[in-house]
Amino acid sequence: MPTTANPTSTHTLRLILGDQLNPQHPWFAQVDAGVVYVLMEIRQETDYVLHHAQKIIAIFAAMRALAHQLAQAGHRVHYLQINDPANQHSLPANLGALIERYQPRQFDYQDPDEYRLDQQLKDFFAASPYAKRVNSSQVDSKHFYTQRHEAAELFAQRKQWLMEHFYRHMRQRHRVLIDGPDKPAGGQWNFDAENRKPWKGAPPEPPDLRPRHDHSTLWASIQAAGVQSFGEPSADNLRWPLNRTEALQQLAHFISHALPHFGDYQDAMSRKAWRLFHSLLSFALNVKMLNPREVVERVEAEWRAGRVELAAAEGFVRQIIGWREYVRGIYWAQMPGYDQHNVFGHNTPLPKWFWSGETRMNCLAASITGSLQHAHAHHIQRLMVIGNFALLAGLDPQALHRWYLGVYIDAFEWVELPNTLGMSQFADGGLLATKPYVSSAAYIDRMSDYCKGCAYDKKQRLGEAACPFNALYWDFYQRNADPLKKNPRIGMAYQHIARMDADTLAALQARASQIRGQLDTL
Repeated sequence: MPTTANPTSTHTLRLILGDQLNPQHPWFAQVDAGVVYVLMEIRQETDYVLHHAQKIIAIFAAMRALAHQLAQAGHRVHYLQINDPANQHSLPANLGALIERYQPRQFDYQDPDEYRLDQQLKDFFAASPYAKRVNSSQVDSKHFYTQRHEAAELFAQRKQWLMEHFYRHMRQRHRVLIDGPDKPAGGQWNFDAENRKPWKGAPPEPPDLRPRHDHSTLWASIQAAGVQSFGEPSADNLRWPLNRTEALQQLAHFISHALPHFGDYQDAMSRKAWRLFHSLLSFALNVKMLNPREVVERVEAEWRAGRVELAAAEGFVRQIIGWREYVRGIYWAQMPGYDQHNVFGHNTPLPKWFWSGETRMNCLAASITGSLQHAHAHHIQRLMVIGNFALLAGLDPQALHRWYLGVYIDAFEWVELPNTLGMSQFADGGLLATKPYVSSAAYIDRMSDYCKGCAYDKKQRLGEAACPFNALYWDFYQRNADPLKKNPRIGMAYQHIARMDADTLAALQARASQIRGQLDTL
């Protein structure tokens, strides 16, 4: 892989960001000796939040792999490594130096998916001395089903955004799991009610067939550059797909080994199987090594061939064509400013065990330890264990957002921020979700084996041995009765509270206050 390209005869610089690693982008269809492709490993991107070590290693390794592939195909590549003496570790500073070096007439970049980068690039050319002699062009990344503001246009005449409406629109528009002119396959749009089974150990978790990479040398250079991180690096045994070929292999493994059972157990959790039947494709998708269309098409083809049940296919398709595109629409409709929402005024710092997993609460210990070990947790662990506790305990949603953005290998702000502040913490007051996603210990016990052998009793509400989720759950609804009591989706909780006597309610509030005062020692 060349570090730099020849500076002569360059008419165009093209920037490739770390989450734009799609070798099939139209840019690469033809080799043009006057075009230089630029990739950068910069402290600006490693340091804006504290990131999991595997996330940094994987993105850098995947960037290097794409750069090598482009160079092998004959493209000119200028690659700034983390330890390059010429690296100024700032996107604008490096771009300025490269424009001076190559003297291009044209600078192209693909749509950044994060608002801060989109704005930074626009500001750079608006205020830079290069604006008069270098034409700047922003092009589509050719990845998503929708354009940035398509969801906002769809909901322009509606009082409320609803994912289900968006999802049906997407299914019909793109002819996904559709029979006849516009009818959903199987006669219904959503099979979510069939996808909530706990996992008791059978069928067995499929084999982990992901590749193994030794990136110890890369990790050493990252550390030598002073980059701070957290989590288990696993640099000598990195298991994430780092190029399109490996991503396609992972897709094939998922289709063959896990998809048939994905639907039944997509919400299940177990200390015995951290992957269960999840695809582990989100990193490859979010850095664009895979296109969502090819994933959806493969899943639908499996159902039409009779190899998987419709509920399994629909459940997975909904996550890709529905939820993933929907949260992106929320993000671009609400930015800037969405990251500042905090409707409940929560401001409690994250407990120290968010960085170690060392808590006596089995569910949180398993979910956070798994996150630190693998840079991954599935959606129910993120939402109904970690996020659930954070909301009930009143943790600072902005601090939680930064933690989620850093810890998960698939987390980029466009997808993580609405999921954290909107879906998980209800901090936006209902712009995304129709209700807060909270529960007592009963839900966690129903969907997992976490409660067995836990230091806390799932059935008790009061006392030192009682599961903290129970008192926190009822206290959350009491503390937030004004904004929540009229919500039709949570009326049953307030009906239950109305039947409690005053002494019980006071005792639950006292226990919850005690828990919130000793979060670090739970």
